[in-house]
Amino acid sequence: MEPEVLDVVPVMGVWVRVTLLLITVGLVAVFAVARLIQPYDDEGAVRETYPELGLPPCTFKYITGLPCPSCGMTHSFVLLMHGDVKNSLASKLSNPIGTLLASFCLALIPWNIASIARKRPLFVWTIEVPLTRLIVVFLSLTLVRWFILLGWYACERYF
Repeated sequence: MEPEVLDVVPVMGVWVRVTLLLITVGLVAVFAVARLIQPYDDEGAVRETYPELGLPPCTFKYITGLPCPSCGMTHSFVLLMHGDVKNSLASKLSNPIGTLLASFCLALIPWNIASIARKRPLFVWTIEVPLTRLIVVFLSLTLVRWFILLGWYACERYF
């Protein structure tokens, strides 16, 4: 008689739970800062957000005249944290992939807390495979959007 194999989700080690906790604290800090930034000018129009953070304009865009792959992501986070989903997705200054990433990161906060409390990942057997897939998906979406923007900029310059 062979022993029965039980499907058991392995307990996450202390270092994994501490890492998830640090990620959660970092995400909360990012969203708190995004909430503090004012994305609108005095007339209520959407404006650049990087000056309020004390950051220079995008170096890639300054040198090349073209947007970088992540141009507009900070703006998307800020607009989403102000409840302005429409402009977060469709403003000239925002990046819709940034809105997707911000939404995912917002959902990740309670997932992390629940997984830490349970000492097991919630809804998945292991963290590595879904995390790898998500990274590939977000990088792919970012690059596809960037190539579309580059094509749009090229058409704008030559036609």
